Amino acid sequence: QVQLVESGGGLVQAGGSLRLSCAASARTFSRYYMGWFRQAPGKEREFVAGIVWSGPSTYYADSVKGRFTISRDNAKNTVYLQMNSLKPEDSATYYCAAGFIETTMKASEYDYWGQGTQVTVSS
Repeated sequence: QVQLVESGGGLVQAGGSLRLSCAASARTFSRYYMGWFRQAPGKEREFVAGIVWSGPSTYYADSVKGRFTISRDNAKNTVYLQMNSLKPEDSATYYCAAGFIETTMKASEYDYWGQGTQVTVSS
């Protein structure tokens, strides 16, 4: 069982930055592929970024490429999402997820989820 706890959300003006954190409890965390998703009211949950624990590979949705950066700290079992140049359309609840299928962007293929953290970008 993996427990994921997100933090770092909040209210920011357009053009600003936030860094989200996802702390994981699993001892064998290096086995998992980690992803960040987001869901706005009335919309489906969408993939934002993913990272492979065993290597440097990262993956991004086209809508956030060049603005968001996913990274990890293996020693702390923590994944980060640095969000720069935020736009009002980035407003959503952001979720951290863990799974075994590398590079997948499908929410259904992730096995564990955090509770989410709210990000609101004002115009």
